[in-house]
Amino acid sequence: MSKGVLLVNLGSPDSTAVSDVRRYLREFLMDGRVIDVPWLMRAFIVGMVLIRRPRESAEAYRKIWTPEGSPLIVTSWRVRAKLQERVTVPVELAMRYQSPSITEAVRKLAAEKLDEVLVIPLFPHYAMSSFETAVVRVKKAARQLARKMRIEVQPPYGDASDYLTALVASARNYLEAGYDHLLFSFHGVPVRHLRQTDPTRDHCLVAMNCCNVASPAHATCYRAQCFKTVAAFVKQAGVPPGKYSVSFQSRLGRDVWLMPYTDVVLGELPKRGIQKLLVICPAFVADCLETLEEIGLRGRETFLSAGGKEFTLVPCLNEHPLWLAALENMVRRFSG
Repeated sequence: MSKGVLLVNLGSPDSTAVSDVRRYLREFLMDGRVIDVPWLMRAFIVGMVLIRRPRESAEAYRKIWTPEGSPLIVTSWRVRAKLQERVTVPVELAMRYQSPSITEAVRKLAAEKLDEVLVIPLFPHYAMSSFETAVVRVKKAARQLARKMRIEVQPPYGDASDYLTALVASARNYLEAGYDHLLFSFHGVPVRHLRQTDPTRDHCLVAMNCCNVASPAHATCYRAQCFKTVAAFVKQAGVPPGKYSVSFQSRLGRDVWLMPYTDVVLGELPKRGIQKLLVICPAFVADCLETLEEIGLRGRETFLSAGGKEFTLVPCLNEHPLWLAALENMVRRFSG
């Protein structure tokens, strides 16, 4: 039986031109799993966002763009190439939005006449606006282009031992350099998304201390999975109680998102006497706009302007050898 692998990440504009950023944002925001309201209302909301946001985002992208292109895309291609060197099955890369497209990647895999494909969402935690939408789009493309090709999905791996080993190793030197506080900043999601992905319909944000109470809901609960990552990380890395906290970034619009908000926390930490801050973003496996610009530039400015003295952003896993080993293990378990 012939097998292959498809790595899927979120995506990036093709360039920093306002037109390319607008096209990217339109595709991203019109996804019903990102802005989960009826189509006409979503179209209105997106239309309003696209009046100013593309120009603002284009400027932000210019600050972190590399000579080779988008950091997210460049790093993802390098990871794909290095993973391909480690495994014998074909490995393709796709982005949920823009290029390289999922349709293009599935077409390449279909041309190999593969029987099975393992989809590895490059999101360690389950969220309908990242993990779920990527998987749904791949399955739709497979139905259209390769009906006989079986799709298997790597489950969320935010508490998997090899992923955590890689995450702790990537932060080790920064931890050993000393810090007053370690902030885990995860990408945020609207609160209502947790309730929508709760199969029990009565656990997430309903039960007291819900993330610490065992439930089938945790299989698709972003918040619970983020907390599991933090708990495992601090235990393995030896981070003392009281010396770390969790926050959520990148909120959009006026809806209530997971709290506390990272930008608010960064402005408050110096008031608690925290002068030397270390920030890690475990929801991202490759550095991108949300890590390099939102946290590394704007977040840094917020913290320092509030009285902080030293701000350090731990890079994402990117091409870390132990992250590549974790991906290799996923593939080997699938391919036998």
